[in-house]
Amino acid sequence: MNYEMEELVPIVGKLAEKYTGRESTSIPYEKAEQLMGAVLYCLYEAEQTERNLPVGQKKIPAQQMYERGVEVVREKAGKALKLYNDMAPDFDSYENRCLHDTFVKELPEFFKRYDRSFDPQNTILTLDYPVLRDLSGLAGIHRIYEFLLCLELEQKFLKGFPQGYVRNILTGYWGQHRDMTENLCEIVLLAVMVHMMAGKPLGERILEEEDYEKIQKMKVKLERFVKEYYEGNRELEDYLLGAVKGNLLRLREAVYIPHF
Repeated sequence: MNYEMEELVPIVGKLAEKYTGRESTSIPYEKAEQLMGAVLYCLYEAEQTERNLPVGQKKIPAQQMYERGVEVVREKAGKALKLYNDMAPDFDSYENRCLHDTFVKELPEFFKRYDRSFDPQNTILTLDYPVLRDLSGLAGIHRIYEFLLCLELEQKFLKGFPQGYVRNILTGYWGQHRDMTENLCEIVLLAVMVHMMAGKPLGERILEEEDYEKIQKMKVKLERFVKEYYEGNRELEDYLLGAVKGNLLRLREAVYIPHF
């Protein structure tokens, strides 16, 4: 949905009036730019919920679309906070500082500082912990919410194994795993894939590299693994498959496979 500038300026004017407590619409250029960004962000968020509109439906007025976007942002902020609070009691960072600091220290700060009215496009955080989905095109609460969904899937996957087993894998991968800034889920998945290729139980030590032709069957094996151990959770399967491509390349080029 494309809107002309003359349709957006009145919305920004009303937002500026609200920002100044209805005393004035005269604000610094930087603030006006921020408020325009807020309007565009809300329009974008609204558009994501209107993708299935019938072809040929009359264009929704900008003001109405903006108001829908404001509601979408409000709802998404509520969902993100609820998701965080639901995850917090049992969240396990497996002693990794990057994951711990991102979840325990930074995310609460986001919810304290997030301004969904005048600066909803501001992600605030750098989100240093890398997830297995590319979220670089997202901003504000949209990015935070998707980031939390990724963490939720990772926790579900990792909790399918004993805590000590996960930590042993991380230690075997890199002795200083507490300080690394890599995705933990991907590392554990690599260990699982190696065991699956070798046809050995997950708890058994692998001493050498096995036949690489089995790599071609890895996707099917992963699907079976998720179906058996995670009740066929399709969303989790799709998330893990995002790491398969990189892991297969790593396995093909590896001259040494960590002893899990």
